[in-house]
Amino acid sequence: MSAFSSGPLRVERAHAKVNLLLRILAREAGGYHGIETLFQRLDLHDRVYVTVNDNPCVLQCDGPSMPPQGLGPPEQNLAWRAANAFCDAANWQTGWQVSIEKHIPVGGGLGGGSADAAAVLRGLEALCPTPLGPARLLEIAGTLGADVPFLVGNIPLAWGWGRGDRLLPLAPLPAMAVTLVTFAEGVNTGAAYGAFAKAREAGGAAVPAYAYPPEAFASWHQVAALAANDFEQVVPALHAGVAAVLPVLRDEAARLRADGHVAMALMSGSGATCFVLHPPELRVAPEAPAGGMVVRTGTV
Repeated sequence: MSAFSSGPLRVERAHAKVNLLLRILAREAGGYHGIETLFQRLDLHDRVYVTVNDNPCVLQCDGPSMPPQGLGPPEQNLAWRAANAFCDAANWQTGWQVSIEKHIPVGGGLGGGSADAAAVLRGLEALCPTPLGPARLLEIAGTLGADVPFLVGNIPLAWGWGRGDRLLPLAPLPAMAVTLVTFAEGVNTGAAYGAFAKAREAGGAAVPAYAYPPEAFASWHQVAALAANDFEQVVPALHAGVAAVLPVLRDEAARLRADGHVAMALMSGSGATCFVLHPPELRVAPEAPAGGMVVRTGTV
């Protein structure tokens, strides 16, 4: 942080998320698919440092979850876009510097890039002499990606729909443990949507209509009964690690349920991270498949 020594500083936690339920709706005329999803925030988080001053804008990223090839040009990073979008909306002519300490695996369906962008929005909102307010912040978040609106807030559980910009906060559920299986290689979200659209068109079936009243998510038992992810229909064919791990985790969750515990096994988002949600007192230890993986445990 030595490069950011001047100017006020905000440090924000950028929490990861998992999707406990994810349905892909019909494709719009512009090619975008709407979704319905149950977001759950995780304790796993990046740390985001935001400074404003008269110096040029800078974005730097490091940390244990940085991929060897880096994250590409800073100007294409979602955090950079978030900072510019905030300053434009606030008509704020300031320089900003953002440093991100990456702990969330990149490209794994855990919303790391979106969480970082959301943290930048929160940091700039706190530093801005003319704050935009929650409604405008949520509106900006909705232009950046489907996960950013949920992650810009401080709610642990929410039902999202549309482009993820419509949110219904839900009462948090009791603490559970999560075992995450992550991979060195993620899944390209655009490719996952494309594969799903192709499979749906080939099947010729109408897009199913779902109805999930808020009371459907009032307990972990209810959530486990509904847990599903439409991307699981196509991503195993795109990612050998998911194809190997997801059935193992499903078997583990089924074993726990047979013993009377609440448990669910899913892939998060468009992948490739797979996870088991289970009671905190129980340990889940999946074996590493060929290709290598990292198993992380935490809480929700």
